[in-house]
Amino acid sequence: MGAGVSSCNKVEKEGGGSISSSSRDSRPGLGDIPESCISSLFMNLDPPDICKLARVNRAFHRASSADFVWESKLPPSYKFLANKVLGEENIATMTKKEIYAKLCLPNRFDGGTKEVWLDKCSGQVCLFMSSKSLKITGIDDRRYWNYIPTEESRFQSVAYLQQMWWVEVVGELEFEFPVGSYSLIFRLQLGKASKRLGRRVCNVDQVHGWDIKPVRFQLSTSDGQLSLSECYLCGPGEWVYYHVGDFVVEKPNEPINIKFSLAQIDCTHTKGGLCVDSAIICPTEFKERLKQS
Repeated sequence: MGAGVSSCNKVEKEGGGSISSSSRDSRPGLGDIPESCISSLFMNLDPPDICKLARVNRAFHRASSADFVWESKLPPSYKFLANKVLGEENIATMTKKEIYAKLCLPNRFDGGTKEVWLDKCSGQVCLFMSSKSLKITGIDDRRYWNYIPTEESRFQSVAYLQQMWWVEVVGELEFEFPVGSYSLIFRLQLGKASKRLGRRVCNVDQVHGWDIKPVRFQLSTSDGQLSLSECYLCGPGEWVYYHVGDFVVEKPNEPINIKFSLAQIDCTHTKGGLCVDSAIICPTEFKERLKQS
């Protein structure tokens, strides 16, 4: 019986020789690749691919957690962003992988009025500013403006204009953006949406004045970039993304101040029925994606 077992553990070779199965199983495999080599390979991959390969075996999993791998995926200005949304004390105890994972989630700051995250593939910043973070003329007078709750905003409320002669919404932000081209966009709606018997309905009774003169959009930056445009507001009952302008960040680790506005200040007629949800800064290539959402 012992001879039978011994013969089963051998594989015949050409020329009459044999090789034992134990010798065959000792050939190098993926688990024998040095972790340092795997980590170096990961530096050339996108984060989603790194996470997939981390499931291959323990060596790949350990290599996928190396600090230098994830620091290469973070933008040069990540410390500014991490300090703002995570806090300096917290990031001191976190690995670079943990910092990256946290920054890729939506993070609120400035009292919950702004939300920011890193795009997982490009490493660029996406930033949303709620209506409460903007300066709106007459916002404190309930005859003109009100904040109304809604599930259609990521901030759970929007500013609603009932009626006013002078409409002006201004925003300002100082931030360190990764190098790249960015677009600034307003998310607006004509009409006030609500739910009735479980269905979405939009009251457009107060919508008026937006077809007489266009709204003026303006964007300027501290390094001299300027954009001006005019557009009639349209699409009652639907959220529309209005492109204000683009700006380019060429220097990392350097704050840029951005001022932007929308205005319709022709006092020959009143305007009303406008919902202001947010202002958005995103990589320019994401602009079309927003419009389709």
